[in-house]
Amino acid sequence: MSSSIPSKMEAWIYNEYGGPLKLVSDVAVPEVNDDQVLIKVVAAALNPVDFKRRLGKFKAIDSPPPTVPGYDVAGVVVKVGSQVKSLKEGDEVYGDINENSLEQPKRFGSLAEYTAVEERLLALKPKNLDFVQAASLPVAIETAYGGLEKAGFSAGKSILVLGGAGGVGSLVIQLAKQVFGASKVAATSSTRKLEFLKSLGADLAIDYTKEKFEHLPEKFDVVYDAVGQGDRAVKAVKKGGSVVVIAGAATPPSFYFGLTSNGEILKKLNPFLESGKVKPVLDPKAPYPFDKVNEAFAYLETERATGKVVIFPINP
Repeated sequence: MSSSIPSKMEAWIYNEYGGPLKLVSDVAVPEVNDDQVLIKVVAAALNPVDFKRRLGKFKAIDSPPPTVPGYDVAGVVVKVGSQVKSLKEGDEVYGDINENSLEQPKRFGSLAEYTAVEERLLALKPKNLDFVQAASLPVAIETAYGGLEKAGFSAGKSILVLGGAGGVGSLVIQLAKQVFGASKVAATSSTRKLEFLKSLGADLAIDYTKEKFEHLPEKFDVVYDAVGQGDRAVKAVKKGGSVVVIAGAATPPSFYFGLTSNGEILKKLNPFLESGKVKPVLDPKAPYPFDKVNEAFAYLETERATGKVVIFPINP
């Protein structure tokens, strides 16, 4: 199989922060380190970190451009490094390719025909999901799970999710209910997405255009802030409770959760995905074809997406 891997590939690339993102056809296919596999990319998803990185928001610790963006990947293993233990050529896998989201992420991301990834960051694709659904999950589901775990969330506790219809929030609702055993899940969204929140398992759907969640008489064991309203979030938590913040500033008792990619989390959650208890959430506009990545970024930056924005097909 490895003999059919070309030396050059198509990839989206930007040469400077804030500069244009262009589709280039003569990018070198990445070399594979001993602990990595080469993935033939079928689908990739966009995350807010992609456009924040492209704007140079964390350039002090970023790997310098030129950069092929993209964290989320789903595809097929076409080559394995000498130290790879469990994955083999032909395996269908998914994962977040950057172990640390902000510190020195890879210069060759998933918006390319091939990408090289450490085996420990990947898991086998759930059998019931297609590549588009699988690509939508890693960053969001690992962020959702990791934040809940760090907050000490457990069976019988209540939670309020700020931004319940977004990529992370839509999975926090499902995981809190299906995996952690929440006693009550409340979540915020705009008017037209309230029914969607209920379909994900929210017991209470709050319209943020009509009411302020911090004025509810009820307080929650955990507040998961996926939108950056930390100053208000702390007013909705019970005394002794936790507030998870993944965007914006965190003031005590809230804490900032930054993702460390880990394939073990995906392996742990695969049974919930394969049983259908937890479902990937794709924006109705998705998937965007590989030649429409700029349009996909522009849509993501409106912050109006429901669930995830996915690019497909890339290298079918």
